[in-house]
Amino acid sequence: MNSKITNRIALSVIIVCAAAMAAILISMLGYILVRGVSSISWHFLTTSASPFLAGGGIKDQLWNSFYVLIITMILTVPIGVCGGIYLAEYAKPGRLTSFIRTCVEVLASLPSIVVGMFGMLVFVNYFGFKYSVFSGALALTVFNLPVIVRVTEDGFNALSLHQKEGGLALGLTHWHTIKTILLPAAFPSILTGVILSAGRVFGESAALLFTAGLSTPDLDFGNWNPSAPNSPLNLFRSAETLSVHIWSVNTGGIMPDVQTIANGSAAVLVIFVLLFNLCARMLGKVINQKFSGK
Repeated sequence: MNSKITNRIALSVIIVCAAAMAAILISMLGYILVRGVSSISWHFLTTSASPFLAGGGIKDQLWNSFYVLIITMILTVPIGVCGGIYLAEYAKPGRLTSFIRTCVEVLASLPSIVVGMFGMLVFVNYFGFKYSVFSGALALTVFNLPVIVRVTEDGFNALSLHQKEGGLALGLTHWHTIKTILLPAAFPSILTGVILSAGRVFGESAALLFTAGLSTPDLDFGNWNPSAPNSPLNLFRSAETLSVHIWSVNTGGIMPDVQTIANGSAAVLVIFVLLFNLCARMLGKVINQKFSGK
């Protein structure tokens, strides 16, 4: 009888905690979306921001967010996947492996503001990249790398040992087994983790305040020459992202419609982060069904 009562109490506590988390999430998202969705329009998404006049949009900031994200993922995914494969398949138990895993854990737990300060000291000042897309992408690479490493390692560790043994029994080398058997099998988990981490990077602001900058040139979307100062593809220009723009507008904006811009920008950011998460879930489910043959 006592066991049944204890079980009911534990179940009730778990349900209450889950309901509380869901209610907090729904209330936060609802507050942001209700206040901001009415401000979103095609004009708002395709018009450059104005520092003084009303009616400005978020075209450049939205582009900067995606551009920084793409460069970050180009830098992060190959290094992170290779690091995860090393830890899962090649690293032998010992002090070196324990040290590497400790470094990964420490990097994963660093506050983003600390990563931003590190990026400013190293990438902006020491290497002379200044406030730029490239500096921001490098800082976010440091911020995001541990996530990709852990996702890849966990994806490989979740595989059945028989898959690896089967490849080796057929006479395949270790690397060929990884490339042709283990990596395709772990791909759904890795892809889901990459998309989720992309959503995390897209909404990051603290690390970009000190690396990508608080301003952006008037981008010329008719000029795609990467060396042009106002080209959208220029890696070494300052790039205010959408999340940084929200912070900047809320703290120092002097436009007459500052609240409308802030609410609309926040709603756009939340919508894209939600889309990243939904895409990760859907892609993971589709790929799992494909690999499982269902």
